[in-house]
Amino acid sequence: MLGLSEKTAAVPTVIKDTTEATFLADVIEASREVPVIVDFWAPWCGPCKTLGPLLEAAVTAAKGRVRMVKVDVDQNQRIAAQLRVQSIPAVYAFWQGQPVDAFQGALPGSDIKKFIDKLTALAGDGGLADALEAAEGMLAEGAVVDAVETFAAILDEEPQNAVAYGGLVRAHIAMGDLDQAEAFANGAPAAIAKSKEIEAARAQIELARQAAKAGPERELRAAVEADAQDHQARFDLATALHATGKVEEAVDELLELFRRDREWNDGAARAQLFILFDALKPQDPIVLKGRRRLSSMIFS
Repeated sequence: MLGLSEKTAAVPTVIKDTTEATFLADVIEASREVPVIVDFWAPWCGPCKTLGPLLEAAVTAAKGRVRMVKVDVDQNQRIAAQLRVQSIPAVYAFWQGQPVDAFQGALPGSDIKKFIDKLTALAGDGGLADALEAAEGMLAEGAVVDAVETFAAILDEEPQNAVAYGGLVRAHIAMGDLDQAEAFANGAPAAIAKSKEIEAARAQIELARQAAKAGPERELRAAVEADAQDHQARFDLATALHATGKVEEAVDELLELFRRDREWNDGAARAQLFILFDALKPQDPIVLKGRRRLSSMIFS
């Protein structure tokens, strides 16, 4: 059983000082779990003495949804130089290892709260979470225009919200406007361009374009039944199956194609499987089962 001191050590410190030696762990790595505010200050800075306690109070009130790291610029000049801090107080916010927001000078408590609320929304918390859930519900129910408007409103509040951005792309796919969907995906902010939400949307765009060219399922199925070695017909059948919502059957056909000839068409079956998996949620049973079966074939 842990002693009191050991229990305390096991809980991440919400507010702490950092140095050049610990900045990477305290800020960059820690921000992959929760947003981290970095307060650049100095003992001689009058406004810092006003801003610091307000920041600390707001961070404490957030109850672990955001952390605060304090940097004495006199003792850690290299960090300040790297982030181009020219005057203090200066506050930077990090999320997923990247700076996502900043301000200089002292702010009133109300503005500090807004600053922190935006950060907690980045991590999927705060008032935007309900709006995201509502937008996803609209999209699932076919109310696509309403979903577009809701995702767009969320992005007005938080332009780097990957979930909302991916939802906006998916909504345009649902509307059949693939060119607009692709334009949105390609124009995603750099901070979220490689996120799983945007990558999933890109995969769905590719699959939607394939679906537009898919042949008749009945004819393709007959071709495969007539010649099990007709790999192109089996590949096209998988595309046609996915286009009609038969995702698991599409995965089955691609796995069978991979089993028969994994090198066919430069490994097209495996590549297509990864596109299908990327378009679904990582924990989707179809993905989990398909990845297990593919792995067993690869390593058998």
